[in-house]
Amino acid sequence: MRLVIGSDHAGYALKGAVARHLEEGGHQVEDIGTYSEAPVDYPPICADVARRVVRGGGDLGIVIGGSGQGEAIAANKVHGTRAALCHDEYTSRLARRHNDANVLSLGARVVATELAFDIVDVFLATPFDGGRHVARIEELAAIEAEESGRAGR
Repeated sequence: MRLVIGSDHAGYALKGAVARHLEEGGHQVEDIGTYSEAPVDYPPICADVARRVVRGGGDLGIVIGGSGQGEAIAANKVHGTRAALCHDEYTSRLARRHNDANVLSLGARVVATELAFDIVDVFLATPFDGGRHVARIEELAAIEAEESGRAGR
């Protein structure tokens, strides 16, 4: 699987560990930064991950920060992104099964490294259920389209 991964400074160490874990699992990983623990703003990095996924540059994306919350918000600003903040395997599984999430957000100050590996593995292994959830995904896309016409109002 082709994955795009990015983090801010708070997520830098976990990002490196997750990237190595994914590569050891046979995945292709594109790390778009940050590349140190020097303070950096997360919104541009998370938006870049999301844009690459939406445009076909990766199958799924992963964003990592201190809590993961801001990272998910930033990624979700990109049309076509369904970023999910997950703190355990259950939320990771449901994010994929019910929401067809295409970006996973993790909080480096919230989840331990081994748990992060488990969350990522579940996210990658879980398919979208489709069925009744398709209409909901379409409703989300319709809201997104409607709101895109309201810029500057």
